[in-house]
Amino acid sequence: MYLITDKRQLAEGIFRIDVSAPLIAKKYKTGQFVILMINGTGERIPLTIVDGNLSKGTITLIFQVVGKSTTLLAFKGISERLFAVLGPLGHPSKIEKYGNVVVVGGGVGVAEIYPEVRALKAVGNNVIAVVGFKTANRLFMVEDLKPYCNEILISTDDGTVGFKGFVSDVLRKLIEEGRKIDYVYAVGPVPMMKAISDITRLSSIKTMISANPLMIDGTGMCGCCRIEVGGESKFACVDGPEFDAHQINFDILEARLRMYKEEENASKIDMVENK
Repeated sequence: MYLITDKRQLAEGIFRIDVSAPLIAKKYKTGQFVILMINGTGERIPLTIVDGNLSKGTITLIFQVVGKSTTLLAFKGISERLFAVLGPLGHPSKIEKYGNVVVVGGGVGVAEIYPEVRALKAVGNNVIAVVGFKTANRLFMVEDLKPYCNEILISTDDGTVGFKGFVSDVLRKLIEEGRKIDYVYAVGPVPMMKAISDITRLSSIKTMISANPLMIDGTGMCGCCRIEVGGESKFACVDGPEFDAHQINFDILEARLRMYKEEENASKIDMVENK
């Protein structure tokens, strides 16, 4: 059983937990993830490893409350335990000195770009972070990103902070201004990542995304996380989670994410009614 050693609410519906997992803290690398189970019969939830503390033997995970499982996870407190945490899983990010990089995060994806930004800066890149939120009360981790960024650009859907619009609009504006961009990395909702990919394809800018399909075992056995990359089937858990954005079939990725929406909603309603 894995002990929750710290818990904080970062914004509306966004939580951070530190979990005791010494072996994972020792072995994980940027871009890898874990799959956790709250109890022995519950859903298996994939979450990016946002940070790790080797001396404490802990890993940091950040999640957004969406369905039944993340709601149950949000109910967990400090000193409570999780049934299982499996990892580190997936291939580490390919961190190189590209030059001028733009790292884009939307919503809870802002948490997932944190280790990427830190690693890209450490090897000498000029890093611009573009982060998007629905509204001002959803902002989180902006201060955490600042030490590793040459520039941070914020967008909100309603314009309550920063640019009014989407992160894709901000990136398009940077390109139209003639800013030299050598590499783009994006994490967030599928429509956001698709929009980023469409924009950078026109300018032939190398772009990577961290895929977020449904997962079960995380070892490539179940096939649940199957996506199409360059016309071939790939498993996000063992072939990814990062892929060339210009090779991804985003329509298939989005369709697979919608497969169990009715069941997910029914499960959450049942949980609330029987609380």
